[in-house]
Amino acid sequence: MIPRFGKPPEAGRRYVLRPGAYAILLRGQDMLVTYQGAPHDEFQLPGGGIDEGESPVSALYREVYEETGYSMAPPRRLGAFRRFTYMPEYDKWAEKLCTIYAARPARRLGPPPEADHMAVWMPIEVATKALANSGDRHFVRTYLA
Repeated sequence: MIPRFGKPPEAGRRYVLRPGAYAILLRGQDMLVTYQGAPHDEFQLPGGGIDEGESPVSALYREVYEETGYSMAPPRRLGAFRRFTYMPEYDKWAEKLCTIYAARPARRLGPPPEADHMAVWMPIEVATKALANSGDRHFVRTYLA
């Protein structure tokens, strides 16, 4: 069974399944996270939705680059969790199936091409507390343990 983090689904509300891939990116004692401005205004693990016909790992490479401007070494899958949330940028309610990977950031290719995203290096303990959702925080803590 895949664990759920956050609020339970609301009775009677229709949720669209949205699979995604996200990365824990460590270098020394620092973690690379993405700050997403409008409409979220929060720190997140880099990553995002898996497009139709795309593999989770291909999506992860694409999303990490789009949100941070970095490339990364081959990732290792850590696990997955679900969360039910409203996605204002798409105006829909989603059951997000979040697959979490660990990888090493490779090199900075340039600024993040994704609008309203900024790559931020933080000490691991600060980043873990700053991540906006409890599923991300759980996987970072578990990975570091």
